[in-house]
Amino acid sequence: MELNENADIDTSQVEDRRGSGGPGGISLGGGGGLVGVIVTVLVALVGGGFGLNALTNGGDEQGDNTAIEQECAADDALRKLDCRNTLYVNSIQNWWQRALPESFGKTYTESDTVFFEQAVNTGCGAADSGVGPFYCPADDQVYIDLTFYQQLADQLGAPGEFAQPYVLAHEYGHHVQDLLGTEAQLRQRQARDPGQANQLSVALELQADCFAGAWAKNATGTADARGEKIFTSITDEDIRQGLETAAAIGDDAIQQRSGGQIDESAFTHGTSAQRQEWFKRGYDTGDPTACDTFASGR
Repeated sequence: MELNENADIDTSQVEDRRGSGGPGGISLGGGGGLVGVIVTVLVALVGGGFGLNALTNGGDEQGDNTAIEQECAADDALRKLDCRNTLYVNSIQNWWQRALPESFGKTYTESDTVFFEQAVNTGCGAADSGVGPFYCPADDQVYIDLTFYQQLADQLGAPGEFAQPYVLAHEYGHHVQDLLGTEAQLRQRQARDPGQANQLSVALELQADCFAGAWAKNATGTADARGEKIFTSITDEDIRQGLETAAAIGDDAIQQRSGGQIDESAFTHGTSAQRQEWFKRGYDTGDPTACDTFASGR
């Protein structure tokens, strides 16, 4: 994976709340996180949407982008974790600006990514970094504590650099589901049939993985506002890292890592094999309409 050093980094697509303190503790009603499972020692995990159990007690914190604007305008910006992640966000949203109307006939509305430390107030309620990256449909924003990537590498066994854009592309997949009305329809179905709640949650998460794969296939075609390419290359090694990340955060892998028995009835995000399958389906086709995880038999 190689980013174009000449690409402009649009920091208006992120909100920097690091250093703002945030709320104390966590107020989760379940769900959340790209993994969404609480592991005994590993409190964390990687990102779904909070729509499953919308939280109350939202906050009105404001970010300050002064520092990140200066940092990402510097010559060495791509050496900075937050600047690289901002550029990943730029690429993902640039692709969906085209892909959503072309594939689904819907207009794409941008979503900010909020960088925070330790804890944050959101439209879905108060959360801390233990839940991992997540999307809040109540305020249409993605949230991430960037220290999560170290946990992803050290504790979940996914150290590759491409794990980072994969995580963000998965969260923006939830934003697309929100724009399409998929998330709201799923919550209604879960309310009508609680016995299918986990199965429907798995379908939602696997679709977000597939959307991430479709973005990855098209990432080298994304550009900044001046038309400069954002990625100059995505390699087979990058896709391998994406697949490794998908495997590391499967429900079965998380349960095994925590020392427990595999309990399929508790799955909410899909097995390692399923997550790999759907990320790869998205990548192989490059087509988000191929990501119908809700179809009969899937």
